[in-house]
Amino acid sequence: HGRSTPPRRHHPTLHSTYRAGATIGTARPPTLTIHTLAPLRSAHLTSRHFSRRLHRYPKLKLLSSNMAQKMASTIAKVVGRPTWQQTMLRIKDPKKSIPFYTDIMGMTIIDTLDFPQWNFKLWFLTTLPEGEKYSLTPGTKEAHDYMWSIEGTALELTWNYGTEKDPSKKYHPGNQDNDGFGHVAFNTDDVYASCDKLEKAGVTFKKKPDEGRMKGIAFAYDPDGYWVEIVKRSEANKIPNYFNFSQTMMRIKDPSKSIPFYEAFGMTVVRQKNYGDFSNFFLASSSNVDTSIDYSSLSDDEAKSKLSMMFGPILELTHNHGTEKDDDFKHNNGNEEGREGMGHIGFLVDDVYTACDSIRELGYGFKKEPDGGSMKGLAFAYDPDGYSLEIIKRGGIEFGDKRVETP
Repeated sequence: HGRSTPPRRHHPTLHSTYRAGATIGTARPPTLTIHTLAPLRSAHLTSRHFSRRLHRYPKLKLLSSNMAQKMASTIAKVVGRPTWQQTMLRIKDPKKSIPFYTDIMGMTIIDTLDFPQWNFKLWFLTTLPEGEKYSLTPGTKEAHDYMWSIEGTALELTWNYGTEKDPSKKYHPGNQDNDGFGHVAFNTDDVYASCDKLEKAGVTFKKKPDEGRMKGIAFAYDPDGYWVEIVKRSEANKIPNYFNFSQTMMRIKDPSKSIPFYEAFGMTVVRQKNYGDFSNFFLASSSNVDTSIDYSSLSDDEAKSKLSMMFGPILELTHNHGTEKDDDFKHNNGNEEGREGMGHIGFLVDDVYTACDSIRELGYGFKKEPDGGSMKGLAFAYDPDGYSLEIIKRGGIEFGDKRVETP
């Protein structure tokens, strides 16, 4: 991905992370409570901000005022301007999945990383503004430089060589008992017309727009069975793209831990909705946030409208009420043996080592420290639910992939 160190012949850490989702590097410590977190020098949130959040987010009421003030003094920003850069899904057959996301959902392949020494390949796709031409060749140094410097978010598709030939091989799409990953989503002007178009292209559905309780939204299946939500924009003809990549949804156990954690990564809660037995929190990365807007002051209708017109994706965190009270409850994170599907989300930072110093203070541990394994300068941190967060140097590092020559 481009640091000025010579290519390495063997990167077992990278290989096993993508191929099997194995636990690597530092073992995950027990989840820490707010009382055990050491105070940090640079406070991220004031007690006033936390008091406002307690009023706005009912499910954070399990924190007392004193605990909120203490949390405000202990949660710090992750240094190095973290930006949400990727969501990784494993795929069985790129000849099916790549056309689905490019030809049908309108995404563009901006880069590839090929590792024949470990028998896997990565594709990175994103929604570019309609009419914008992408002239770089995926797999080249120039494409790498572009990919590891984007302000937006890419969908990373990971293919292990040969899986397409194995009739028994199937990735786990989530949405079963205790699964954490829920879906990705795309926004569009007209959900009904879009679903007609998808159906004519051979796409099948978990839910069509008029099925179920929630009318006007749909869930399609991608070739691996991952759910793809189709969401209506609040205003038509404002975003020229037929579809734009708009969400990654993950379930969380305790919002009083997860929301501050992702805010420490520079994300902003742009909408929160309590549905009675569950709540959704929608977070946007800094590049997708209008800094002139105080999102906490918006009505739900206003926040929903703003959210639907964002061009870049948001991270949707879904909390099923009561899970925070069950000490034994844990979400599957997509990397367990036999349940591999979504692998991780990833953030770019200016410097991995200094960023990891501040991430370490959050108290949830690492799957791989920056100097763990043979791939130096790349880290995988855990969030409060045990999801993996890849921490990558902005500009990239040298991965040792098989490069494509620039035409």
